[in-house]
Amino acid sequence: MSAGLVILAVIALAIVGFFVGRSRALSAVDGDIRQLHSLPSYYGQAVFLFASVPALLVTFAWLILQPMVIESQVAKMINPAEIADGSSRALVMTDVRRISNGLNVAVERGAMTESEILGINADTTDLRARLGEVGIAVASEVKQSTFVAAKAYREQTSRARVVMAVVSIALSLVGFVFALSRIHPEYRARNVSETAVKALLIMASCVAILTTIGIISSLVFETAHFFKLYPAKDFFFSLTWNPQFTGGSDLGIFPLLWGTLYVSFFALIFAVPIGLLVAIYLSEYASSRVRSIVKPAVEILAGIPTIVYGLFALITIGPMLRDYFAQPLGLGASSSSVLTAGLVMGIMLIPFVSSLSDDVINAVPQSMRDGSYGLGATQSETVKQVIVPAALPGIVGAILLAASRAIGETMIVVMGAGAAAKLSLNPFEAMTTITVKIVSQLTGDTEFASPETLVAFALGLSLFVITLGLNVLALYIVRKYREQYE
Repeated sequence: MSAGLVILAVIALAIVGFFVGRSRALSAVDGDIRQLHSLPSYYGQAVFLFASVPALLVTFAWLILQPMVIESQVAKMINPAEIADGSSRALVMTDVRRISNGLNVAVERGAMTESEILGINADTTDLRARLGEVGIAVASEVKQSTFVAAKAYREQTSRARVVMAVVSIALSLVGFVFALSRIHPEYRARNVSETAVKALLIMASCVAILTTIGIISSLVFETAHFFKLYPAKDFFFSLTWNPQFTGGSDLGIFPLLWGTLYVSFFALIFAVPIGLLVAIYLSEYASSRVRSIVKPAVEILAGIPTIVYGLFALITIGPMLRDYFAQPLGLGASSSSVLTAGLVMGIMLIPFVSSLSDDVINAVPQSMRDGSYGLGATQSETVKQVIVPAALPGIVGAILLAASRAIGETMIVVMGAGAAAKLSLNPFEAMTTITVKIVSQLTGDTEFASPETLVAFALGLSLFVITLGLNVLALYIVRKYREQYE
């Protein structure tokens, strides 16, 4: 019985329990709900919760733990000689799972029977061809112990599913009966329902925390594995990025870090002045009619997919900078450059800076403006000497948050700046960033245990630390220097 059918059966039983529990509560008081502690629906909800929640929790936990337990047992059946031949245990287990799934599909389609599967044993020659006859494709010649492990994997998985179905449905029935036995007029069913809702809200609030912990843990563990294979000193201080999957790689982060900061620098140089001027105009000079048109138009930029910005950099901005600036000045002949990616990324960041700055400027009390005007200052002097200084901490925080967004950008850099990892001050040369290399090192047919692949996790952790530091700094500045207005 599949997990989907088990979940449907549990939910169906819980729905039946809702109506039965509600009816039982009403019958206990002969239909007079004034004698009940809670509304009738709460009694039904109590039965629904007892009949569904424990069973579903067990089902989900079973689905998570079952593959790990079975694979650990089946992995012991694999002949060590197969791994010594050059195949990793992970690749052999991939063939085991593929063969097991293929046997299930063959049985479901009627291409094989259970007796035929049992007939394919360790003495059968050319297992790959035999499996191919029923549509089971494997990457290489199938070893005998691999097929034996696949049959054991299939058998244990089928048995575990049956046990899971029995346990889950039995637990649902026990909860159903238990909840019904507790129904009486004084039963506080509403408290049970509200406690369940509160627990659900707590779980929802923990999703972000648990997700962050999971991301950090995966980065830290894989980075530690990488540093066991590659010296940390060379990673952080080497000036060369030259991954060679055949050996002899030089995996220094410094060229990638330089490209990341250089592209982000040009993006902020372009986005910060324009975004700040847009925010000042909208909050201080624009009429309500103009503001209602311009502000949504600027914020549309934030909703454009980054791949569209990348195409804009590749087709329009890059060739324009090459033809009108780089080639005439003798600084380069490529349309991919740091300046191309920086300008387009700056366009993308304008709404980040303008929206946040606009909110901060609008938070400055009108009394400060009126006081400045009363002392004889003009509107421009008021903006320059009163409003902007008062809103400066929030503006700095907005700039740092925009910097974090720029550092984490990928698609614009791929299509606008190229993929060359090098150290140069020429903004018309192609360079690359940390995010681009994370993608390139994890794509393609590569061995996951090699330093050239695991370096992506070290790069990711480094980028995470940089952006986290910028965010913490932005929050610190905003909180420490923020003016409290009444």
